[in-house]
Amino acid sequence: MKYKNVLRHIKEFFLNIFAGILYAVAIKYFVFPSNVIMTGTEGISISVAYFFDNQKIFIWMYSIFQSALIFFAFRKIGFRFAFRTMLVIASVVGLLNLLPEYQFACPEPQNERIILVIFGGILAGIAKAIAFRYGASTGDEDIPSAYFSMKYLRPVGNIAVIAAVVSTVFGMLLAFIKTHQIEPVVNTLMYTTIYIFMSAETLNNFYRKFKLALINVITKTPEKIGEDIRTTLPHRTYTIHDGFGGYSKDKVKILQAILTQEELPDIVNVIEKTDKNTFFFYSEIEGVSKHYFISPIR
Repeated sequence: MKYKNVLRHIKEFFLNIFAGILYAVAIKYFVFPSNVIMTGTEGISISVAYFFDNQKIFIWMYSIFQSALIFFAFRKIGFRFAFRTMLVIASVVGLLNLLPEYQFACPEPQNERIILVIFGGILAGIAKAIAFRYGASTGDEDIPSAYFSMKYLRPVGNIAVIAAVVSTVFGMLLAFIKTHQIEPVVNTLMYTTIYIFMSAETLNNFYRKFKLALINVITKTPEKIGEDIRTTLPHRTYTIHDGFGGYSKDKVKILQAILTQEELPDIVNVIEKTDKNTFFFYSEIEGVSKHYFISPIR
């Protein structure tokens, strides 16, 4: 058991570093060249860096803001989450200082800026999802997102969009002060919106801890399936209803359980192993009571 735990911790360690590498690559080679505004304090930092045409300013401001947010993570979320987030952020800062200058696409609007924006958003979203999946985050708004997602049962990507509003307005204001022209400001707003949407949707699609599903199982052995669900997920329960087969006229039981979409594949496997002939279906749901338990991001 100890050997498996050591291997699991090593795997998480390297995947957290990998998430930091992906995020640094997204910022260095896709976000900076496309001149889009990131979310939260990252957006404030990168807007100031654009204003002074100096990427080092972003690194310094990013590091300062993340230090404060890591302290919040230690206080409100937990040591393991905060420590792993610190590991991701250290990887981002280190790589931003070490990565060489390359240009993968032309950032001008008439050329390939949209490619940089879309691919940068996807890459950033994947990096965030990997970090969350293995008990960490890429920092910034992801830290309060983790806290409020657990509190209000909302996907982390949705809360990140809220953080983008302040940073985008700030960045647009600085861009207008620098150029005194409205056209580049509106242009930046359009591309920033695409980037934020791509990043948030990628994160929500790859990290489903806070997206819920209702599974319905029509069976004659509900107790056995229910017992297997509780064995697999001790913190979950289920409800059993009486049913009547419209074709067979047989009496059946309908077992219902609310699961996170992260837990769903394991339960589907359990049901299929317990009774291969059981009919089941599931669907995404919203509006679940705040009392519904989701294991913390730790």
